[in-house]
Amino acid sequence: MAKRDLYEVLGVNRDASEDELKKAYRKLAMKYHPDRNPDNKEAEEKFKEVKEAYEILTDANKRAAYDRYGHDGINPQMGGGGGGQGFDGFADAFGDIFGDIFGGGGGGGRGRSNVYRGADLRYNLEITLEEAARGAEKTIRIPAQEECGTCHGSGAKPGTQPKTCPTCGGAGQVRIQQGFFSIQQTCPKCHGSGRIIPEPCTTCGGAGRVKRQKTLEVKIPAGIDDGMRLRHGGQGEPGVNGGPAGDLYVEIHIKQHPVFQRDGDDLHCEMPISFTTAALGGEIEIPTLDGAANIRIPAETQSAKVFRLRGKGIRNVRTHAPGDLMVHVIVETPVKLTDRQKELLREFGEIASSNAERHNPKAKSWMDKVKDFFSS
Repeated sequence: MAKRDLYEVLGVNRDASEDELKKAYRKLAMKYHPDRNPDNKEAEEKFKEVKEAYEILTDANKRAAYDRYGHDGINPQMGGGGGGQGFDGFADAFGDIFGDIFGGGGGGGRGRSNVYRGADLRYNLEITLEEAARGAEKTIRIPAQEECGTCHGSGAKPGTQPKTCPTCGGAGQVRIQQGFFSIQQTCPKCHGSGRIIPEPCTTCGGAGRVKRQKTLEVKIPAGIDDGMRLRHGGQGEPGVNGGPAGDLYVEIHIKQHPVFQRDGDDLHCEMPISFTTAALGGEIEIPTLDGAANIRIPAETQSAKVFRLRGKGIRNVRTHAPGDLMVHVIVETPVKLTDRQKELLREFGEIASSNAERHNPKAKSWMDKVKDFFSS
């Protein structure tokens, strides 16, 4: 039976790059792998066909011969896995995925060392509203690791030395055979380090590092908001086997303020005013983050009226454009009245009620609505 075109087998164009070949191969090999298709002869044949196509097309010489002469230009006996990249090429392209199928520990290609980036850390930092508005510098202490002073980072007890792992020969990986597959996985003896420590250091337990507290200066930019994070590259946990350290993320939490409530770049506050100031008008002093300011209260101001002070909010952390301050005035009912004050208020009430439509227009309008509701 005539063999199919190798590019057609992998479903790629004739000018496909090595990465495109590898991507197509992984997808098809996962689909037709015998472990996923038990007792399926058709899937097994397709898997062999895909594997053969990949091994030929990823060998520069064989691909050139195939492109020029077709199947006649290559060794017809290599289909089962001889020549070309063979099992090594298979492991390079697919060992990390098939490690999951066979229960491996995340192997990888030939010569790949088990170097891992350190984990990221998060630190919750609480600051005041004033610090968020103006910016600040904070000193924090975070967990860190440093070289063990007893073994000087070797992990071995003083007077002894780490030894090359006898299982992997120092490579950190071992090759295992699963049927007609040959794959690499992390060495179970040394866990990828390539060495073992017969007598671990009693101070660090063989890790070569000890935990400590590290002091770090954190600069808080002006305008930062609650929940924002500041990234400090390389300040997280150290990497494994020489890998890069992780990052530190400082998450900002703003304490509740006794006067102001923040809404984005705007600030809100409630300001109580007296009954007479609301009725007759006047000037009041209000607080801002920059100090006191005065606003004019017009006569006949109603409770919950909002006055906007432009530019008295918080400057945006990115654009630096200032927000506004919203002052919500609350008309305060007088308490602990004297007899004379009560007498005057009763007299005022009688005068006001005699012409309620003029003096209390909202109350008059509301009562009219209530009467219409009950009469309907």
